[in-house]
Amino acid sequence: MTADFSSFEIPRERAQAPEPPVYIDDTTLRDGEQTAGVVFSNHEKMRIAKLLDEVGVHQIEVGIPAMGGDEKKVITEIVELGLDTSILAWNRAVVADVQHSVDCGVDAVAISMSASDIHIEHKLQKSRQWVLDQIRECVAFAKEKGLYVSVNAEDASRADLDFLLRFGLAAQSEGADRLRFCDTLGILDPFDTYNVISFLKKQGVRVIEMHTHNDFGMATANALAGIKAGATYVNTTVNGLGERAGNAALEEVAMALKHIGKVEVGLETHRFRELSEYVAGASARSIPAWKAIVGTNVFAHESGIHADGVIKNPLNYEAFSPEDVGLERQIVVGKHSGTRTIYRKFQEFGLELSQEDCAAILEMVRKTAVELKRALFEKELMYIYRDYITRLGDAVPIGNGGNGGRDDDGGGRGPAAGGE
Repeated sequence: MTADFSSFEIPRERAQAPEPPVYIDDTTLRDGEQTAGVVFSNHEKMRIAKLLDEVGVHQIEVGIPAMGGDEKKVITEIVELGLDTSILAWNRAVVADVQHSVDCGVDAVAISMSASDIHIEHKLQKSRQWVLDQIRECVAFAKEKGLYVSVNAEDASRADLDFLLRFGLAAQSEGADRLRFCDTLGILDPFDTYNVISFLKKQGVRVIEMHTHNDFGMATANALAGIKAGATYVNTTVNGLGERAGNAALEEVAMALKHIGKVEVGLETHRFRELSEYVAGASARSIPAWKAIVGTNVFAHESGIHADGVIKNPLNYEAFSPEDVGLERQIVVGKHSGTRTIYRKFQEFGLELSQEDCAAILEMVRKTAVELKRALFEKELMYIYRDYITRLGDAVPIGNGGNGGRDDDGGGRGPAAGGE
């Protein structure tokens, strides 16, 4: 079957909050740990689970019980913590795997099975019918054990749509609670994602979860597109950890839902930086300064026009408050700064500079920043100040109040960096 998506159009108006609400199922402890080279200790796994629970994540995918050994032990220990969140374990579509999950005491299982022909033929070396039979058998077994069941359609983005629909409906007919749509290779764009999820919903798949990868940099966008099309669960990882280029990042999805989609997911977002820092340390994968939502540069302003705008009203250049994610605003002094930044920074030091003083010091700041190839530290600013007053031959604090550059949009001698 070749699906005709000509009748599906992405709405151009701002999305309204879907009903029911969107639930976050975080897989940092499973797919996140599958990042090449990442291993969490048992203590770290338990601490991450606690943090995710405290943040308010609705379900945590904690690992793969069928691995046995330490993996099965720590999953059992996480269950015994008595967290408020649902605890889900990942399984192949094998009854013995599901039994391992039952042994651990989890309340939910993910049963994963390939949905694309390339996987069925070349990885499993089986038939489509065998795939459907395995799904039915494992779902029936899991439901008999009283478990919540997610059936994961691996490589769904490359699956034949007719078969993918049969896959989802077969799982649903046996009592599966949701279908996880896996863009395993991260090959979709938001438009195709919206279309395929709309198709599945219109054809009777009731509950869909998005599991998106970032190989083309669109994991978060694809997750949001799926939600806009009717998916009500989304699979995330802290900091976007995951196989290859990673998964949709918890912090990005949650904040985008809140501020762009106007969907309140009920998470303690002010703890995102804390959570991200812990996972970064445990995974030995540092948080880039430019990382969306939790990177320190998100609220760091250097260019004269931007800094001036933020000083006047943070909403001029900030999409949300730094306190919303556990960060602080920084006005950075460097090559692109303007005189208003110089004036305000030296005010913090208890010094009132005139506009002439600000312009002269700014020139020295820019020269030093170019030489050092970075922004300047406060101590370095004071060195520049001392050099400046020494040149004047006057050790008395400079400036006579003046307007200190307060009427200057950041130009100093020549314009400050632009706003784009």
